[in-house]
Amino acid sequence: MPGTLAARPHRLIRQHGASAVCEPDAAPFGAPRLIDRIRETMRVKRYSRRTEDAYLGWIRRYFVFHSKRHPSEIGAEHVTGFLTNLATDGRVSASTQNQALCALIFLYRDVLRMELPWLDEIARAKTTRRLPVVLSREEVAQVLDAMRGTPRLMATLLYGSGLRLLECARLRVKDVDFARDQIVVRCGKGDHDRMALLPRAARAALREQAAFAGALHREDLARGAGWVEVPFGLDRKYPDAPRGLAWQWLFPATRTHVHEESGRVRRHHLHESVLQRAVKDALRSVGVTKNASCHTLRHSFATHLLEDGYDIRTVQELLGHRDVSTTMIYTHVLGHGVSGVRSPADRLHHLPHPEPRNQ
Repeated sequence: MPGTLAARPHRLIRQHGASAVCEPDAAPFGAPRLIDRIRETMRVKRYSRRTEDAYLGWIRRYFVFHSKRHPSEIGAEHVTGFLTNLATDGRVSASTQNQALCALIFLYRDVLRMELPWLDEIARAKTTRRLPVVLSREEVAQVLDAMRGTPRLMATLLYGSGLRLLECARLRVKDVDFARDQIVVRCGKGDHDRMALLPRAARAALREQAAFAGALHREDLARGAGWVEVPFGLDRKYPDAPRGLAWQWLFPATRTHVHEESGRVRRHHLHESVLQRAVKDALRSVGVTKNASCHTLRHSFATHLLEDGYDIRTVQELLGHRDVSTTMIYTHVLGHGVSGVRSPADRLHHLPHPEPRNQ
């Protein structure tokens, strides 16, 4: 059990209809509020904004679930009770339950700086690895043919380069190397960079897209805008970088917005939901009944490379997997696996055909 601290007052910080989400208010002696400490710790550790939002969401839910008691006042049975409630009443998946546990481990160890051996004793939910959904080459062609404009180009990169959805949306103008037929993926999953293929089938469309992004940027500059989000600290080292063409999004959004902290008029990249919706519409229009999504195009990229005879290590590098065992999952859906085995029933020449059942 953790040691207890003096009770802290709490302040309402967010309203969701009739339900309120509260967080600890300022600590004694002018110490920062817990919410501020959490954000500061995550940014020092360079967590992504999505991880930050996810962890904060779980910590808020944990806080409210236990009647707004400060986390330092509760212990192992409270963490277990919260996770059990997620599994039984919330019916969340094992991966979602484990993400909630990671958020609470981060809270206690990295933010509150509490050495709690009982955290190691809390069992993680057992996850089950599922085979990825893969489209055939014909299905990929049909889906891409059913798409138009920017979403079609982005979907082509998901399949032709093996990009993740956000990796594609966050491409900058400078990340496309036409001379070497390569795409530089910056700050991919795990904050790693890698080189991806630039499909020759997409070269012309990518050049047009880069020219469009440049023209749109010049229009923004002419009306006093033109800023873009850049990696942490780069704008202090290179003040002109946020308005430079090289750092502009390759797939810019249609609208600009005012950045709250700086007051600058920025243009974000095209929201990923635009591509998700376009892919779903295309799948539906061509009659693909598989439970496919944008990520299915990346799965198909890896599977089709292995079918073409490329070695697993090359595919691992192109996908950006740290462990080859992650890439090995695609070997289970190759044509020479289960589907390449002939059933012994097919060798029985006199086996009668099964009679159709009456409905």
